[in-house]
Amino acid sequence: MQTNVNSWTALGDPTRRTIFELLVEHPCSVGELARALPVTRPAVSQHLKVLRNAGLVADTRAGKQRIYRVDPEGLARLRAELDIFWSKTLAAYKVAVEQPRKEME
Repeated sequence: MQTNVNSWTALGDPTRRTIFELLVEHPCSVGELARALPVTRPAVSQHLKVLRNAGLVADTRAGKQRIYRVDPEGLARLRAELDIFWSKTLAAYKVAVEQPRKEME
């Protein structure tokens, strides 16, 4: 899926991050999410649109409503980015620890 919103940008908003965290627990409809949050259903829908465009959530039709869930592929991409950061951080730490310390003059 080609995304036009970066995952980090999408999750940078506290409400979207909370929605994502709720969806990690279990799939939900817009109404269920709105009841759990201090925002309106239209606002939840807009936040879900951003998360969907970022590839972090997907939805399926269930009767008259859509059920939103975490998209495993989008989550895997986010995890891969975190793994890259972690690897670079560990490599930099290793270099720093292994450098001889300059003696204080």
